[in-house]
Amino acid sequence: MCTLMSEMSHTTPNAKAMSTRGHVGAVLSLGLPLVGGHVAQFAIGMTDSIMLGWYGAEALAAVTLAGSYFFVLFLLGAGFAIAVMPLVAAAAGSGEGRQIRRTTRMGLWLSLLFAMVAMPLLLYSHPILLLLGQKPEVAEHASAYLRLAGWGLFPALLVMVLKSYLAALERTQIVLWITILAALVNGVVNYALIFGNWGAPEMGIAGAAIASIVTQGISLIAVAGYALWVLPEHEILKNFHRPDWEMFFRVFRLGMPIGLTNLSEVSLFAASSMMMGWLGTIPLAAHGVAMTLGGLTFMVHLGLSNAATIRAGNAYGRGDRPHMATGARVVICLSLAMSAIGIAAFLLLPEQLISLFLDADEPNKQEIILVGTALLVMAALFQLADGMQVVALGLLRGVQDTNWPMVIAALSYWAIGIPVSYVLGFVFDLGGVGIWSGLVLGLCFAGVFLMLRFWRHSIKRAGN
Repeated sequence: MCTLMSEMSHTTPNAKAMSTRGHVGAVLSLGLPLVGGHVAQFAIGMTDSIMLGWYGAEALAAVTLAGSYFFVLFLLGAGFAIAVMPLVAAAAGSGEGRQIRRTTRMGLWLSLLFAMVAMPLLLYSHPILLLLGQKPEVAEHASAYLRLAGWGLFPALLVMVLKSYLAALERTQIVLWITILAALVNGVVNYALIFGNWGAPEMGIAGAAIASIVTQGISLIAVAGYALWVLPEHEILKNFHRPDWEMFFRVFRLGMPIGLTNLSEVSLFAASSMMMGWLGTIPLAAHGVAMTLGGLTFMVHLGLSNAATIRAGNAYGRGDRPHMATGARVVICLSLAMSAIGIAAFLLLPEQLISLFLDADEPNKQEIILVGTALLVMAALFQLADGMQVVALGLLRGVQDTNWPMVIAALSYWAIGIPVSYVLGFVFDLGGVGIWSGLVLGLCFAGVFLMLRFWRHSIKRAGN
């Protein structure tokens, strides 16, 4: 990797050093609010896992399964929201306010239409979960959660569109603060409704579902209110009822490959949750804890990936290949540094981290910790692979290369990751460690080939 990256830089040592320092400052300035926003967003799901873990292992297993199912659909639909960002940024750069409105409006349209199509899969998830081999009692609790929480798909996707719109206009600070507010609201409502605190009814997993809907609704009100109040000149809701088929299909063509790439990756994790469910409630609960911890560190890599998209996109627009190469090296090195911190925490503090998600009186606590500790060893390997592939995707989106990454992702996760997880987990009887080995292998394959795609092909298009 270092050889590949060094081939792309031809600056003098002093210039290179100055350039690298400048890139580090720029990436951190741009990336830290994005990282903070992703961490705050992730804290919403992590709060559900922690509080339901305190409530009981079965509730934690159910929300792990339900969360994986929900996010398969959410991330597929989020492709349209992500597509809004580069289109709005381009329109803002050319001073075309009308194009900003058209893009955002059709992003909202596509998100609403997708949510309508996806709702039956959320409302009638119980037979699907049983068909996928889940334990009846876990499937029942998971489907009950989804019947309520599924309605949050509408505001969740609309919030994603409006956040992309604001981020493209470099309004990242407000996105961060709104997400932090949402995380706080989610924690308070969860605490009240899951356990019946402050005079509220004790609703368990149903309380967590209601808290998610309330949180997403408040987020939508906040982000839409800010956009309409601070940026009235864009009139993003003007003529909202009128179709704009040219822009509709433009957003669709850009967003569908992104959504399918998201689907490829998230389906790997959803499949792992399904397979862990075949092993029983305890392994599934331990998997939920390990996946939550791994997901938290992934949010840092995702924020750096977003920064990579913006930085690479700017360099690509100028045809500045050396600038792009230096910026890419900086983002990759920052991602590797964060991986090292995550690996150290998972290997040195497994019991302490897992215990955060479990009630002290949980009868299965020690068994969950035992299984979870083995999974955290795999999660340490997972850090490097996951960081590599998401940063590579960010760089490729910056140079508007989305079709081949979609193919690479599908092959990595569906043709390698999922089959290897099944074979190692069940044919070779390695259980959870075998399932996670397939996860790591699929992510490694994606990371290597996506990086090769960027350094051997996509970056060479800059300046030509």
